[in-house]
Amino acid sequence: MPDIATLFAWFVMAMLFGVTVAAIVGLGSLPGSIARRRNHPHAEAINAASWIGLALGGITWPIAFVWAFIPWGHANSSSSTEGAELRQLRQQVADLQAKLEASRPSGGQHA
Repeated sequence: MPDIATLFAWFVMAMLFGVTVAAIVGLGSLPGSIARRRNHPHAEAINAASWIGLALGGITWPIAFVWAFIPWGHANSSSSTEGAELRQLRQQVADLQAKLEASRPSGGQHA
């Protein structure tokens, strides 16, 4: 029968193994979950790159992590600057349409 010190040592080793596995799983899934949360169009590729990167010793994991934060076209369209520009352009089009309607002769046939 093993003594208390041996049992404690095995318990500590098991805990260290569990914490290491949890850390690896957490790091491996982090870029993919960030990309999914940000509605990234390449979320699955980012997830695969992060796991492959961890399997290769962490070589491409930082690339996948940064890739998860890169904004893409559909994400930029909701920015306030572009929204203001779009509203301004729509107002200009509406003004031009009103001027065009006002310059047409009333009651006549439209070509």
